[in-house]
Amino acid sequence: MKKLPIGIQTFEKIRKENYIYIDKTKEAYELIDNYTYAFLSRPRRFGKSLFLDTLKNIFEGKKEFFEGLYIYDKWNWEDKYPVITINWAGEFDSDDKLRDRAYEILLKSQKELKVECNESKTIGGCLEELIQKTYRKYDKRVVILIDEYDKPILDVIENPTQAKKNREFLKALYSIIKANDEYIKFAFLVGVSKFSKASIFSGLNMFSDISLNPNYGNICGYTQNDIETTFKPYLEGVDLTRFKKFYNGYNFLADDIYNPFDVLKFIINQKIFRNYWYESGNPSFLIKLMDKNKYFLPELSNLIVDEKLLDSFDIESIDFEVILYQSGYLTIEEMIQDEDGISYKLKIPNIEVKQALFDDIARYLTKEHNTLKLRKSIRAALKTADLESLKNILFSIYASIPYNDLTNIKEYEGYYASVAFAYIQALGIQIIGEDVTNKGRIDLTCFIEDKIYIIEFKTQKNGKRPLEQIKENKYYEKYQNQNKDIYLVGIKFDTEDRNIKEFEWEKLI
Repeated sequence: MKKLPIGIQTFEKIRKENYIYIDKTKEAYELIDNYTYAFLSRPRRFGKSLFLDTLKNIFEGKKEFFEGLYIYDKWNWEDKYPVITINWAGEFDSDDKLRDRAYEILLKSQKELKVECNESKTIGGCLEELIQKTYRKYDKRVVILIDEYDKPILDVIENPTQAKKNREFLKALYSIIKANDEYIKFAFLVGVSKFSKASIFSGLNMFSDISLNPNYGNICGYTQNDIETTFKPYLEGVDLTRFKKFYNGYNFLADDIYNPFDVLKFIINQKIFRNYWYESGNPSFLIKLMDKNKYFLPELSNLIVDEKLLDSFDIESIDFEVILYQSGYLTIEEMIQDEDGISYKLKIPNIEVKQALFDDIARYLTKEHNTLKLRKSIRAALKTADLESLKNILFSIYASIPYNDLTNIKEYEGYYASVAFAYIQALGIQIIGEDVTNKGRIDLTCFIEDKIYIIEFKTQKNGKRPLEQIKENKYYEKYQNQNKDIYLVGIKFDTEDRNIKEFEWEKLI
């Protein structure tokens, strides 16, 4: 069997040394054929760098590596182009580090292209000189491929002052591309985030964003067909239904897809279900942002955003939902087109992200480190409808929260609901937050095996009893035809004692 390309982003090495390669050359061919300037946003470890290197090999005419692939008999391999590659690997927590890294990148391209640039004293001037001298040397327009275009900003996003400086540096550098249009054959930028057009892209309005173009929805990642064909021999004995629920679910308006990192790490690690992709990153900044803005977590499970919101990420205005989406913790469930325009219903992609992200959130909100034991207890209580045990578990969770953590939010009903939501969501079961009915919104609806739980939260400051509200508004009617046991649960919090004051429940007859 072919080798697994774990951590390998070099197309030539994959093809020469008998590694698995999922053919993305159809998307590459159509991209080159349809665009001169293009931009792609995808979460980390999704195969962006490999796709970029595939493009590099196409433009350099390395036909021998493409035999058997879609593009092989469609591309004119005699027509070769010089390629400038920019890869922002490094540290960027100071102006000097960013400038030095930029010089290193451009010096590397000069050596590869056998072009010397010694007339310019600025980074932008050096790039412009490199483009124009390369064009003259090869008598061919230049290809520019930029990997991780946003890394110098994202790496310092918790330091807004430095992030803004880095943004302005990149903005000035990338504007050189537009100024040299006559020398450029093709330019492609890839990264994790999609900054607003008012910031880093203000000088790059010629770039077409293909991030949500259905024709390129599968440009990165593995499809279910890839799993059932190419990877079938490697997944022998694996419950593919469980595998799909655990790792599949990312969607960019084409097929549901897998993150390649998960698939490869799962196979190489003896087919053990772990949070491989999640553990390769650090969402601590997002969790702090959620806490700072008092975000009501149940909204994440039934979230609809407009098209502009997905474009709105910027240093001065960091939106929790947007950065969750662009980072891969949320993905598209459905595109909605109506008289108000286009909007997107977002979802948490799979069990891996649900369990890991909300486990981290629960840990952060409650300072409780043994969340696995608590999750197991909550799951057992919900499975058996042991609501007295559920009450005691939740009571112990709130009792363990340090006093100081609740000083400024003791009146905030959403905090108490968010803590319970985080623990239940970490179970990986189906949950709907802010569940819409014809009589209002259910705070939380949980589905586990043959049971449905309809849960309403209130603080003592709110006089109405939550169980009464559920019954009065007949929230349960929405689910009465599902032939499952329905439990109504009302939880009221005492904001002085900072814990559950009332926990009432009924089984619907």
